[in-house]
Amino acid sequence: MIDIPVPFAKLDNSINTPAYAHEGDAGIDLRSTIDCVIEPFERFVVPTGVAFAIPEGYAGLVIPRSGLAAKHGVSIVNAPGLIDSGYRGEIKVVLINLDAKKPFEIKTGDRIAQIMFTPYAQACLEQQATLGETSRGTDGFGSSGVS
Repeated sequence: MIDIPVPFAKLDNSINTPAYAHEGDAGIDLRSTIDCVIEPFERFVVPTGVAFAIPEGYAGLVIPRSGLAAKHGVSIVNAPGLIDSGYRGEIKVVLINLDAKKPFEIKTGDRIAQIMFTPYAQACLEQQATLGETSRGTDGFGSSGVS
């Protein structure tokens, strides 16, 4: 575990300060600043009322909450949502209700997603005419089977 300082701004003072739910957690809870209902198979952009100054060399990954997925079929359309270090705007979460029958209701202050901060490597791309051989080659999409 690496501790990094991440400055943040509360853009909506009615919500709780972002925090880890438990000691040792990887993701900080993000909360909704609005009441809304997401109908079956609909998506909705939910504001969180916070912005972060992510340090250079790090990215924020907005990830679904497992309880929402398991109990309600609610996930994030572009999971994980990538927040680059240069972005200073409000974090918004594109939720989708994958339940075929039940609308999903969100209240102001509900925990809707998590954000985790992670270091990354930036690639120095080098164009090549060929990429070399491996035992896998170009086998993809299901080539290893299911069992």
